[in-house]
Amino acid sequence: MSEITHHTGRLDAAGLRVGIVAARFNEAVVDRLVSGATDTLLRHGALASDIAVAWVPGAFDLPVVLRRMADSGRYDALVALGAVVRGSTPHFDYVAGECASGASAVARETGLPVAFGVLTVDTWEQAVERAGGKLGNKGGEAALAAVETARVLESF
Repeated sequence: MSEITHHTGRLDAAGLRVGIVAARFNEAVVDRLVSGATDTLLRHGALASDIAVAWVPGAFDLPVVLRRMADSGRYDALVALGAVVRGSTPHFDYVAGECASGASAVARETGLPVAFGVLTVDTWEQAVERAGGKLGNKGGEAALAAVETARVLESF
């Protein structure tokens, strides 16, 4: 009987080039997500010179820049960061849905890891809790997911 092969990713960002695309809308929260992501990457061995952050107006705009970064061949992994807070209109559903489907399409179509660190929350307080508050920093978690996925892909 043969052994099962397990492919796992290391949480080692050394040598990885990571692109972060961040939405400026709700910048007070997104800024904290970006800090969480960059701090996490640096703590896990990335060099500051291997991290690039591109700012776009809002979460709806993330996929087009993610795609351009993916197509550039300069990055080993990408991280999408933003905050979409539900309001009293259906706008939330369109922005959050298109942002998520666009980011996942970039990953599928290019084979590059795209970690989704876009908060989709009902209230501003929930966003703050997830951007360095009592629920941690989802920007840092997304950065780790990008690193781990990139390392898994290297194993093939």
